[in-house]
This record gives sequence, C-alpha cells and structure tokens, in this order.
Amino acid sequence: MIRVMVNGAGGKMGREVVKAVHADSELTLVGGIDPTKDGQDIGTVAGIEPLQITMAPSVDDVLGNNKPDVIVDFTNPAVIFENAKKILSAGVHLVIGTTGLTEEQRNELHEIGLKNQANCLVAPNFSLGAVMMMKVAADLAPYFPDVEIIELHHNHKYDAPSGTSILTAKLINDAKQAANVTSSEDLTRESLPGARGAKVDDITIHSVRLPGYVAHQEVLFGGHDETLTIRHDSLSRLSFMPGVVLACKKITSKPGLTYGLEHYL
Repeated sequence: MIRVMVNGAGGKMGREVVKAVHADSELTLVGGIDPTKDGQDIGTVAGIEPLQITMAPSVDDVLGNNKPDVIVDFTNPAVIFENAKKILSAGVHLVIGTTGLTEEQRNELHEIGLKNQANCLVAPNFSLGAVMMMKVAADLAPYFPDVEIIELHHNHKYDAPSGTSILTAKLINDAKQAANVTSSEDLTRESLPGARGAKVDDITIHSVRLPGYVAHQEVLFGGHDETLTIRHDSLSRLSFMPGVVLACKKITSKPGLTYGLEHYL
C-alpha cells in the first residue's frame, strides 16, 4: 500500500484528491495539510465520513518519523517551491498540481530529488483527455504550422496563461522544429497591447477567466482555406482524479523530476 498525504487538502482540488485516494484500494490516505483546517478531521473537511485523521497546519509538521510515501500538492504558487524543497529533501516523493514553478526551479528540484532518492512529478494537467489533446496537437504541428491556443478557466485561477497551454505550445514548437517547419510570417507578430495574450515559442495563447468555466482549451490550426480545431473540456474536478491516482502509483518509476503526466502513460 502506498501511503499518501494531501497538501492543500482543504481546497477544492485537495478535497477531491482526498476522496479519490481514500476510495482507491492500492492507496492509503494518511494525512492532510491545510493551515486553515488545522485539527479538523480530513474526511469531514472533504465532505465524506469522518476518517479519524487530523489535518496538520504545515509541511514541517508531517516530515518527522511517520512520513508518507507520497505527498500530493495542490496549494498555490507562493509556497510551492519552498514546500517542494522540504518534501524532497526529506526523501518523500511529490506529485505537484500547483502551477507557477519556473524551469530553473524545476531543475533545482530535480537535483534535490536525485540526491535524496525522492521523485517528483510536475503536471500542468492531470486530465487524461488533456494529455491526449496535447499529444495530438504536437502530432499535427508539422502539417499545420500556423496555430494559436485559447484556454478558458474559472475566474479564481492564479495564473495566465495556464500551465497546460504553455506546455502545449512547447510541445507544438518542439514538433515543428523537429520537422523543420515555421509559421507564416504574419502570425509571429507581437500580441496587441491590452489584449490578454502571451507568446510562448512564437505561439500566441489567449486566456479567458470567467465564472462558470472549470478548465478548457482549444488548439486552432490554420491551413490553406481550412482550419482544424482540437478542444478539450474538463467539466468538473473529478476529471483530474484518475491522473492524480495514476501519478501516486507510478511516482517511483521516474527518478528525479518529471514534467508532464504524459511520461507516466
């Protein structure tokens, strides 16, 4: 049995992770961390039956003698890097769904993980459908090099553009470079001033933040008098749970830090 703890267990994603881990026969839920829910029963916080497991206030309080095998982190960008360094330094595997880590920070965590035999997965998206959407987009990139991305999320999402859209753009760009193709010159222009747009490897990403959305993305390819659109929709946070559970089970198979759930499939 894999002993799993959830950091950010009182949040919307954290509560779903608690329920998913508790329901899986190969995983054992051993704790949760949330400073706003310190001392409360983790099952009660998640909206299920009491589990007689008390929530802890911080990562420091759970890295003693009774450490878990894996910590799943859904907190916020302000604390993820420091927490990740502590967790990996303690020899605990880490599954990160929190966005905001830079490439430099991921490289540092990779080295810490290797040094302490603790593996780390950073996944911009745990939806299996979203992972397939990114793979198909990369496969199409050599044939339709002109592309833009629209990502739509709820209005409480911290970052824009999303981690999923950034990774999608990088995968598309890698595929284009491998095939030695480039976009049309007029589509590599800078984003218009005032627009909620960003450039990632010369691919424009448009971000929408509105109540009512969960997580959605369109990849739009333009060709000669035709367009091709790939769209993925996560209709609730339940769509991310199979990927989270899979990551907990496979975290021991990839040394150091892995970026993207697709490497676990």
